[in-house]
Amino acid sequence: MGLSFFSKNLPIQEGQPWALTTPADIISTVEFNHTGELLATGDKGGRVVIFQREPESKNAPHSQGEYDVYSTFQSHEPEFDYLKSLEIEEKINKIKWLPQQNAAHSLLSTNDKTIKLWKITERDKRPEGYNLKDEEGKLKDLSTVTSLQVPVLKPMDLMVEVSPRRIFANGHTYHINSISVNSDCETYMSADDLRINLWHLAITDRSFNIVDIKPANMEDLTEVITASEFHPHHCNLFVYSSSKGSLRLCDMRAAALCDKHSKLFEEPEDPSNRSFFSEIISSVSDVKFSHSGRYMLTRDYLTVKVWDLNMEARPIETYQVHDYLRSKLCSLYENDCIFDKFECAWNGSDSVIMTGAYNNFFRMFDRNTKRDVTLEASRESSKPRAVLKPRRVCVGGKRRRDDISVDSLDFTKKILHTAWHPAENIIAIAATNNLYIFQDKVNSDMH
Repeated sequence: MGLSFFSKNLPIQEGQPWALTTPADIISTVEFNHTGELLATGDKGGRVVIFQREPESKNAPHSQGEYDVYSTFQSHEPEFDYLKSLEIEEKINKIKWLPQQNAAHSLLSTNDKTIKLWKITERDKRPEGYNLKDEEGKLKDLSTVTSLQVPVLKPMDLMVEVSPRRIFANGHTYHINSISVNSDCETYMSADDLRINLWHLAITDRSFNIVDIKPANMEDLTEVITASEFHPHHCNLFVYSSSKGSLRLCDMRAAALCDKHSKLFEEPEDPSNRSFFSEIISSVSDVKFSHSGRYMLTRDYLTVKVWDLNMEARPIETYQVHDYLRSKLCSLYENDCIFDKFECAWNGSDSVIMTGAYNNFFRMFDRNTKRDVTLEASRESSKPRAVLKPRRVCVGGKRRRDDISVDSLDFTKKILHTAWHPAENIIAIAATNNLYIFQDKVNSDMH
């Protein structure tokens, strides 16, 4: 592969105050900011945990890359829709960072219905020497004020403050599955099963509906929107994927309502592979533009595919993630695993792609060499500077010593959420309620 990952650190560990132990602590999204210095995770309990990368010190030259907890806050609370008698859970579906404009950081977080804009600021000084207030902040008796002094700023322990700046509510009837910030840094879009809305970051009480696939009669519904994303460079272009395995590229310059797509990316189905499960496993669970903006990466149940924006007929690359499960689809349907939504990620140079699998395995595919590797996120591999050993799943016949049988895979241990540092070979892996961070061994040895 050219990449040899080792465990840089495990930020969430037993015995720490932020240790994850309950179902509410299951990580539901992972996202690096645009520099990679901050990493945010959201969980089913509605909390957001932000990790910050520590600077390299002379005393510990290998410490760069260590991510420590920077801030933790409650983003969403459980709600109840009394009109529809529906409980709205607090689970964080997506987090998206906004490009940094000043010293503060900003991010969007969303649950099924409500999107919130958060501002993260630092304070390491406090004013002292007020004329009309005492040290506790209480107003002084004016008769005791005999002289005036100039307040001064005194150093204090660093305090990270997180405050809600905007709340974007009432924009969706169905569950929000995606949010994406536009390259114009002024607007973002949110998508649910049937509609995509365009929001301005400064306006909370209205949004513009740009895609609506809801049929007049819901019995005619044949597909739903599964994911959407803005183009990284062209603010007028966005893509959305469907449960039928197709991608639609839309241009907002063409019409206010983008129901008519500019391009339809769809792979013709091979009749020889047709089965009862064909439509379920062809549903696209994630779509990501490459950093260059030339390609799109999609994930369905068994494969990851790379599409060229200039070629709609078929993907230019298809990689099998866990083809050994093709014979297990019946049992995976019965235990609902077949409906799991795996995400995918590009590395910073768009040359390697990553996605998750079962048994806490995750897969990497090198687009240049066409080599691939299966790695495991586990307690054993998370020991400091432990090199990750490639794993192999054995379907039948002779088994090597370290091989694992397909019948021994644990389908309750699944890696659905992954993120890749925008510039370096540092990856974040969410394995149920544990967060693992691994770094490329080759690059780290240069530090």
